[in-house]
Amino acid sequence: MRQVAIYGKGGIGKSTTTQNTVAGLAYLGKKVMIIGCDPKADSTRLILHAKAQNTVMDLVREKGTVEDLELDDVLKVGYGDTKCVESGGPEPGVGCAGRGVITAINFLEENGAYTDDLDFVFYDVLGDVVCGGFAMPIREGKAEEIYIVCSGEMMAMYAANNIAKGILKYASSGKVRLAGLICNARKTDKEFELVSALAAKLSTQMIHFVPRDNQVQRAEMRRMTVIEYSPEHPQAQEYRTLAQKISDNKMLVVPTPLEMEELEDLLMEFGVMEVDEEENVGKAETSA
Repeated sequence: MRQVAIYGKGGIGKSTTTQNTVAGLAYLGKKVMIIGCDPKADSTRLILHAKAQNTVMDLVREKGTVEDLELDDVLKVGYGDTKCVESGGPEPGVGCAGRGVITAINFLEENGAYTDDLDFVFYDVLGDVVCGGFAMPIREGKAEEIYIVCSGEMMAMYAANNIAKGILKYASSGKVRLAGLICNARKTDKEFELVSALAAKLSTQMIHFVPRDNQVQRAEMRRMTVIEYSPEHPQAQEYRTLAQKISDNKMLVVPTPLEMEELEDLLMEFGVMEVDEEENVGKAETSA
């Protein structure tokens, strides 16, 4: 059983990418469980064709204690026999959202959700947070294979580099490794080349370039993955290809994050950041 965590900047499309990839793995005959680690509880809705399933933390509040939960209360089965669980979080403004992740994983382990027939467990993790409870899949040695969803946008690349720093920290004391970048394309200039260059700097690979296509949104409006909604569409094949690449992937590395100046140099090289004219003048005067 391979335990995989998906990280990336908030709003980059992690949950959509995760669910479409998992649908691709199910299409390949793999047995998968998704554990949503985001309080929004949107990590499983496309697989279940639902707005949102009951979360572990919602039911804990309702019943009063986790000991009163049954596995069937929180584990639902969707497309391709994919097991789906949402950890949930605290009420807005109260408590630590990371507690939901820890509570959910411990509950699932204690109640036999991690069955021997599973090929993959996917953790869809909130935003680019790599500390506290949200680092739990890494910190506690649960997820050993990390994919970072990014794009050619500046903040997505900053987030990817910061996540690589978090992986590096935990790699020294555990088995967690960076398995690759997934480019969820935003049609920025030289996007394929830029993300490939960032991957090389991090000592990893861009495992797949997912082109931007409105078919993803059309499928989401019907609460479905593209693979289920329109299996013959080229975008469905992109996710099947990504699923196959993940299934075959053996490239797990300790990342080599960039210093801020190195990252900014890379962004300027590809025209994502503009070099400040006054700064250039200052550098020229210094060199003179």
